[in-house]
Amino acid sequence: MELPGLAFAVLMLICFHVSVDGYPNGKVREACTSMVPCHGSSPKLSPEHVITVNRTEFKPGDSVEVQLSGPDFEGFFIQARDAEDLDSPAVGSFVLVDRRRSQLLTCGHSMNSAVSHTSKAKKKVVKVYWIAPGDAPKRVQFLATVVKKYKAFWVKIPGPVVSQPNAPFSTTPLYTTSEAVSTSHSVSYLTKPFNASGCGNTKFCLRNPSNCDPESSSCFFLSFHQERRSVLIEMSGPSEGYLAFALSYDRWMGDDDAYLCINEDHHVSVSTAYLKGRSPPVLDSKNALEDVSWRLVDGVLQCSFRRNISLPTYKRRFNMNASYYIFLADGEASEGGPIYKHRRQPLITNGMYSVTGIPQDIGGSRSPRLIKAHGALMFVAWISTASIGVVVARFFKPVWSHSFLFGKELWFQVHRMLMLTTVILTSISFVLPFIYRGGWSKQAGFHPYLGCTVMALTIFQPLMAGFRPSPHAPRRQLFNWFHWSIGTTARILAVVTMFLGMDLPALDLPDPWDTYTMIGFVAWHVGTDVLLEIHSYCLIRKVELIEDDRVQILQSLTSAEAEGNLFKQIVLTIYVCGNIIFLIAFLAAIKQV
Repeated sequence: MELPGLAFAVLMLICFHVSVDGYPNGKVREACTSMVPCHGSSPKLSPEHVITVNRTEFKPGDSVEVQLSGPDFEGFFIQARDAEDLDSPAVGSFVLVDRRRSQLLTCGHSMNSAVSHTSKAKKKVVKVYWIAPGDAPKRVQFLATVVKKYKAFWVKIPGPVVSQPNAPFSTTPLYTTSEAVSTSHSVSYLTKPFNASGCGNTKFCLRNPSNCDPESSSCFFLSFHQERRSVLIEMSGPSEGYLAFALSYDRWMGDDDAYLCINEDHHVSVSTAYLKGRSPPVLDSKNALEDVSWRLVDGVLQCSFRRNISLPTYKRRFNMNASYYIFLADGEASEGGPIYKHRRQPLITNGMYSVTGIPQDIGGSRSPRLIKAHGALMFVAWISTASIGVVVARFFKPVWSHSFLFGKELWFQVHRMLMLTTVILTSISFVLPFIYRGGWSKQAGFHPYLGCTVMALTIFQPLMAGFRPSPHAPRRQLFNWFHWSIGTTARILAVVTMFLGMDLPALDLPDPWDTYTMIGFVAWHVGTDVLLEIHSYCLIRKVELIEDDRVQILQSLTSAEAEGNLFKQIVLTIYVCGNIIFLIAFLAAIKQV
């Protein structure tokens, strides 16, 4: 028989993505087993609503008046269950008093075994009658789930216990708190921040930045301290929404054991969850955590809890004696709504670790090494080699026209070397994301499409150059035009692609610093081009204004060329130095993520 359970106002078919208005009629039975709404948060403690009855004893066939009351609420769900086993199926059936506010529901094969609302209208009191069945257990307890708003709800609020005459006294403790948080574990407030003493000696620590102090407002900290058969876990970091960590068999989100500390109206709820693919976390209805504590000070969220190393009764909780990749993430949580996907790539350890093994003090990276290499090579290619190669070809033909290297003009050899280096770096960088992802990334937007276009143009340029006509051939001008236009298109698209790639979660350079720096590089390159163009125009005008004396023209032309060449060489030196500065800035930022 299917277990009876939840049916109330704001249960959604897809957690986190559907608003509370999605099911205002209360006819949702998808979560009958746990009575926990899939709202992306944990139930609140200390219920504000109460359940009352008009009698404490019953016989089969009797009716018991059941009333739920308290501050305004929108959704509710009421059931009766065997007081000795609150996980058992629902007991008996209900009769309505006000059909405008309440309706009967059937979970499993028990007709009319639950009551829920009919609309999201505010309510203060709901009254129904419970009919005792012929096979009723000796002791029955009423339970209610109440939704005040999307993220403010209580699960399995315990009501009175009614008994059959001469029912024996129960030695089994009854539930008195919400199951979804913990039925017997207390929640306390931390009086002081965590510290890193013992990291690498008595406890396993993960810190970002490396060796940061968890008392700092910019330190993400996660520690595991084994105590006999359990592990004490501490998690801290700057977050106004939530902190979470997960144990994973690989570097990809999905099929992971997750733990979340969520800020809910200046109260922190601690929950276990299961990650399935890239879907939002599925919070567990039963919590395997003990000794929960939390603290919120100056934008820093801290929580600690304990769990057993082995939890065989919880199928989705991993055994902590094994080795895993460790993820550490943070994000936002809206009041009255779901938690949001983390805005940046989670911190991921570089290898698999056993938190109950040899204590270590490690760091992690928010960007995989292959993606870091991809970004670094692209910056080297298009900020340094490509841009310098273009400037050399455009403005240094007359400067180095009489200098030769390996039988070719110096400007041509320098240009060819720089552009072939660009092709090689771009080709190597191009394949790295595919190796990391194992295929095409559907999460990267237009970035991969533009990247493929840039790669195609980059390969086409040297192929076309290999078939260029001789300098005096009729088609040489056509070749020059195509060579320039394709190269310019490739450079523009490369810059746009880098703009889009810098903010992707896999790299996620510091924003808005990365955008401003990239804009600065573009302005630097365009400014240098404009300066050299103006200089070339002024040089030509200067020569044209010289008096019509052949000797004077030659002398003036030689002098003008010498001055012009010196100026261009100075500009090129400054330009190369500036490009190196921009490149170092980007590479330093990539190293830090």
